[in-house]
Amino acid sequence: MAILMSALGCGLLFGFGLLISGMAQPAKVLNFLDIFGPWDPSLALVMAAALLVSGIGFALLRRRTQPVFTTRSLWPTRTDIDAPLVFGAVLFGIGWGLVGLCPGPALVDLATLSSRVIAFVAAMGAGMILHDVWRRGARTSALDG
Repeated sequence: MAILMSALGCGLLFGFGLLISGMAQPAKVLNFLDIFGPWDPSLALVMAAALLVSGIGFALLRRRTQPVFTTRSLWPTRTDIDAPLVFGAVLFGIGWGLVGLCPGPALVDLATLSSRVIAFVAAMGAGMILHDVWRRGARTSALDG
């Protein structure tokens, strides 16, 4: 129960931060990305603040010998840059640039019941499902070969 409450609290804090910062406003995001048009640099400050806060948080967490809600920390171990990472980053950037939304703000914006946001989240969900099916197929093929 503590893990669920922690996850709920983190999600609410994250969503509230997206709303306050303007990251949930597609027009504001698109103006940030449009450096040759009505450029709005304010989201750069939001991103810099997020990096600062998360950097401090990670530094403090690395000092702990054991996490609070589980038995061990699960830190990422991969540091390589491979084709799936680059392809995923490119797709993310294209989606962000075309629509002005990324997954977190899109979920927050579902509350608006905007047909554009609903279509974006549906396409995002379909893409996630297709990715899982593709990865399962690739894993099965590797095992068969």
